[in-house]
Formats: sequence, structure tokens, C-alpha cells
Amino acid sequence: MTQLTVWFDGGCPLCTREIALMRRLDRRGRIEFVDVAGDGSCPIDRATLLARFHAREDGVMLSGAPAFAAMWRAIPLLRPLGLAAHNRRVLGALEWLYRRFLVVRPALQRLAR
Repeated sequence: MTQLTVWFDGGCPLCTREIALMRRLDRRGRIEFVDVAGDGSCPIDRATLLARFHAREDGVMLSGAPAFAAMWRAIPLLRPLGLAAHNRRVLGALEWLYRRFLVVRPALQRLAR
């Protein structure tokens, strides 16, 4: 079975809402969610970890769209999207979208508070 750890910013209202949804969808408990804002351990520099979404799948550290794709693969409902991300072009498009999201994320965080 795939080992998956996801790090998230528990101080970010967008992140906590998204992770709450992912926890509900992860009915099999395949994902270990670690709140970096709390006492969660960081395998890399905390600022780097908070700047982008990170996950570790089977010992491999992933960032951005590949990290999201790994999380989606672990959740049956989202698995088809995660599997589609194995395609280089699909993953490239997802990463492009994620980078655009990072630009507007601070404004969205302010609105969510």
C-alpha cells in the first residue's frame, strides 16, 4: 500500500477547508495529514513547506501539482484525476494552473478569514 503524508498550513483558512474535505473523502485513512502550523514535524525548511503544497509518496517528496496528484490518487473519488496526472502534459497543465493560483492565494486567504 502507498504511504502518503501531506503537509498543510493549519493557519490558512483555505488550506484547513480543503484538508477537511480531503479527510472526509479519505475514508480508508490512507493519508497522514500533518499541520505545519502546529507541532507537525517538517522534513524540509518550514518556509519552503508553507510556500507550496507538499506530500511524500512512498518516500519521494513531491511539491505543487505532483503532490496534489498523489493525494488525489489515494482518494477513490479523485483517483481518476490523480492517475491522469501521470501524463506529462496533464501534469504540466495542472502545475501551470497551480502556479497561477499561488499568485492569487494571499488575496483569497484574506477573503476567507
